[in-house]
Amino acid sequence: MFARSLSSRLEDRSESQVDGFLSHLSAQGNIRDWQVAQASDSLRIMYQVFFDVGWAHLKSWPIQSAPGAVPSFRTRVTPAIELPDTQNLRQVDAQFADFLEKIRIQIRVKHYSARTEESYLSWARRYLAFGGMRSPEELGAEGIRTYMEYLAVRREVSASTQNQALNALIFMYKQVLGIEVGVIGTFSRAKGARQMPTVLTADEVQRLFACLKGPCLLMSQLLYAAGLRLMDCVRLRVMDLDFCQEQIVVRHGKGNKDRVVSLPGVCAEPLKAQLSQTRTLHDKDLAQGFGMTYVPQEIENMSPKAALEWGWQFVFPASRLSVDRATGKIRRDHIHKTVLQNTVSDAAHKAGLEKRVTCHTLRHSYATQMLRDGHDIRSIQEALGHSRLSTTMIYTHVLNRPGLAARSPVDDP
Repeated sequence: MFARSLSSRLEDRSESQVDGFLSHLSAQGNIRDWQVAQASDSLRIMYQVFFDVGWAHLKSWPIQSAPGAVPSFRTRVTPAIELPDTQNLRQVDAQFADFLEKIRIQIRVKHYSARTEESYLSWARRYLAFGGMRSPEELGAEGIRTYMEYLAVRREVSASTQNQALNALIFMYKQVLGIEVGVIGTFSRAKGARQMPTVLTADEVQRLFACLKGPCLLMSQLLYAAGLRLMDCVRLRVMDLDFCQEQIVVRHGKGNKDRVVSLPGVCAEPLKAQLSQTRTLHDKDLAQGFGMTYVPQEIENMSPKAALEWGWQFVFPASRLSVDRATGKIRRDHIHKTVLQNTVSDAAHKAGLEKRVTCHTLRHSYATQMLRDGHDIRSIQEALGHSRLSTTMIYTHVLNRPGLAARSPVDDP
């Protein structure tokens, strides 16, 4: 059994030992299916990426099953987008290693986010494997058109996924190879759907909050009371909170933009209590020789000790330390987004809410409530950090009010 083989090193564990450990987890009554799937994914990353063990690349890793079902550990994973087999992707990594590194460098030169880097590199690998290991210069515009059509028609991906793939390939050709692909030509596009955001009433929000506690309750309150995005909230640092001016500075938000939002009065005292707990944890880390957090590279270059300073610490820190892959230093990151996502989802189920509730639902509810209270649309646009007014205007349709001042004739006195 995996759990009993403590004498062997992690990288020496066999596939059967890993399967035994996952089966042991699934048999525990207090461990849910998604937690087993999360453990499986962690092990997959460790053995494929860090240890590069041969059997890990060939193994069929389990995925999260339907509620109440037991994950099958021998069932082949079928993702939404059918990827080339592992052997082809490994061949891409070997044959185009230098080219993929050039893409990575160019992305970092332009200061794109880590998530964008991961996404663009993934699409580049899939595209090269789809093209039969031919060079991107040889594939050209026709190769892009064929691949886009394959994604839309054969794989039936969403419109946003298809656009993400197209942006990644255009970046690869233009920014890395210096090639203007010109007219790609017509190709079948995935049909985009205009979906109305889910909004909770004030009563539903209170029912949801009643099923939350601790930092997750406070974070959910910030999403609803200040209209923060999920990542805006988990990335908050101590220096971003201004209790005197009752402001929160959202730094490097979506589109790498900063903005200022009001600090809700209902969150002031809970935030101070959270900072007290975070300070205790930080002092404990310092006493043990740690205490560093993740800071922007340019800040660390100018001030190497910035990562140890109190002001740079995350308001909602992770429960455990982690190793920075780039430097090997031990740091404490912010709480992972999935912690809040899963907690909010579970709380919505406990509260008996029939709507599909996510963290973003609280932001939608904030915007709708602001409109209902009579705030002008441009103020709401600034608070939400929307680049275009048309994005904010969707909330007028949620209220069934095409124009803020428009009224139905039958409602006139």
